[in-house]
Amino acid sequence: MSQEAVDALVQLLDLEPIEVNIFRGLSPDEDRQRVFGGQVAGQALVAAARTVEPSRSVHSLHAYFLRPGDPAVPILYEVDRIRDGKSFTTRRVVAIQHGRAIFNLQASFHVHEHGQDYQPPMPANLPAPESLPDFKTVMAPFKQQLGDWYDRPRPIDLRYVDGDPVSRRNQPSFGQRVWLRADGTLPADPTLHACIVTYASDMTLLDTTVLPFGMSWDTPGMQMASLDHAMWFHRPFRADDWLLYDQSPVSTGAARGLAGGAIFTADGSLAITVVQEGLVRVGQP
Repeated sequence: MSQEAVDALVQLLDLEPIEVNIFRGLSPDEDRQRVFGGQVAGQALVAAARTVEPSRSVHSLHAYFLRPGDPAVPILYEVDRIRDGKSFTTRRVVAIQHGRAIFNLQASFHVHEHGQDYQPPMPANLPAPESLPDFKTVMAPFKQQLGDWYDRPRPIDLRYVDGDPVSRRNQPSFGQRVWLRADGTLPADPTLHACIVTYASDMTLLDTTVLPFGMSWDTPGMQMASLDHAMWFHRPFRADDWLLYDQSPVSTGAARGLAGGAIFTADGSLAITVVQEGLVRVGQP
């Protein structure tokens, strides 16, 4: 369990209010070339939610990654209160650095209503997450290649059901399943849980687009970056309970890859649907 890392993630998502509809977020003190996309998406959703009545829950978000984020400077999040209706609330958030937009998010919030219920079944006969190796165990053979990234505290516990992408290189496949959860205990706030899963949803999905070619994120000459990200929140969940992320490639071509994912609770409830497109270039090693 990594409660300290989870607490640091919660603090990372706790934006500082600067002015009405303007918030400031920081990045971890890590040696990164650019800000992790899931961090910007999670912080932007926090900014949106801070301007919405607590009785309304996020049910969808659509976002575009416009420029690489600079991890050395704060990010300003400017919220546009587009609409406050009887049942739905809509917010637009622009993340700004160095005077330019780096990210744009639109999110919709909904009052709770009852209705008919349908969902596809969760994949069956999967190994329990605790029976699968954790990140450090899986990546131990690549410790030297990963450098200090290997030893960083990890707030999200990821367990690959089908084997990690690096070990599966040169073995074409058409999807992957990952168990994930916040590796500690979280407060009960449902919005915080949504923001943390938004953060985690960007960690593995784009990798799925190159699995049909037997490639992985560390393939020589590989360049990958998120372009847009969409999520629909269907049913209640906790980010500190095990969630199954069932991911499949949809299309890869023209230097772009599109993948979709379904996130289920451990008891089989479909909690979230995710779709992401990203830049996928394979140049010369």
